[in-house]
Amino acid sequence: MPTYVVLYRFTDEGRKDIKGTVRRAAEVRKANEERGFKVLAHYWTQGRYDLVTVVEAPSEDAMMGGLFNIAQAGNVHSETLRAFSDDDMERILSQG
Repeated sequence: MPTYVVLYRFTDEGRKDIKGTVRRAAEVRKANEERGFKVLAHYWTQGRYDLVTVVEAPSEDAMMGGLFNIAQAGNVHSETLRAFSDDDMERILSQG
């Protein structure tokens, strides 16, 4: 399954209910796991980003759908990075 690192920043709306962030994250995690995602890590962070999640998605389409579901709630902005393991990079580099 493809792996992604998702960097989140709270919106003004998300900051209004900051105390609900753990509950909201648990709800999103449960819904995404029911859709076949595997959350490898989820952290609240200091600095430019408020949360960082590492997730395996069943497909590119599923990842886009999951991100849109999160975005429509209006609590965060996200930046998504496709991540490649050592094995992925060895396979990719051996092709060319």
